[in-house]
Amino acid sequence: MRYARRLVAGTLAAGALALSLTGCGNSADPSERLGRKAKEEQQPAPSPSPSPSVGAAGDEAYRKWGLSAPLQFAPKPAQKPVIAPAAPGKAQVVDRIPVPPTDKVVFLTFDDGAEKDPEFLKMAADLKLPISMFLTDNIASSDYGHFEKLRDNGSGSTINNHTLTHPNLRTLPFAAQKKEICGQQEHLEKRFGTKPTRFRPPYGNYNDDTLRAAAECGISQVILWRVSMQINNFQYAEGSALKPGDIILAHFRGPSELKGSTEIQMTTRMLQRIQEQGYRIGHLEDYL
Repeated sequence: MRYARRLVAGTLAAGALALSLTGCGNSADPSERLGRKAKEEQQPAPSPSPSPSVGAAGDEAYRKWGLSAPLQFAPKPAQKPVIAPAAPGKAQVVDRIPVPPTDKVVFLTFDDGAEKDPEFLKMAADLKLPISMFLTDNIASSDYGHFEKLRDNGSGSTINNHTLTHPNLRTLPFAAQKKEICGQQEHLEKRFGTKPTRFRPPYGNYNDDTLRAAAECGISQVILWRVSMQINNFQYAEGSALKPGDIILAHFRGPSELKGSTEIQMTTRMLQRIQEQGYRIGHLEDYL
């Protein structure tokens, strides 16, 4: 992809930082946090809280979780899209799935693992949400069982690598980057039985050393994004609307990080925005 090549060439600075302030933003610098605050203060007021108890017995799951219509899901494609190949000895970079412009499908990814709300497990199972999880060990490992339940709820969710301690990898030498990535590979294999083949660098920040280290750790693909979910609305890397094949970044976060909103409320708003723009939800791994 032309965009991905620009990232590898080291010209991502403005775009990646703009996304990173919505992504794993607790470690972003103060100017980035102020920029995010200004954006969110311009967003509309939060929508009413969806309540799992709303509706009589037998009501459809979408009503139970605050949606006005059923979610639409994309079927597995007959053929996987052709993605720009990786350079020798490096992991492949994917920032958007190259689907036809008429194929209005997007993909859900959640990072880190700070919030472990049991009600979210019910929501994801009821709505059959296919979530690609990218877990950081020092954040998620206090209850890896929570994410195991999410993985095993029948919706096709997956567990992937997001480093041991969530550093800005571009500031680290090759050996330190490899320790962060391979170390989490080992932890996830020990806990879940297999090593992931997909990885997301914290803040979307990486360089050639990251791609080489990832490949040496058994990672085949580095998964980025062009759309991130804020508390109420999307933030876009380009334009002002979803595009076919967009990978959406969200986070396992709770009220302390969402200004009083819950993980369920944030997810409901995200799903509402997807529906409002006429998109279906795809299973990311079906396209890779």
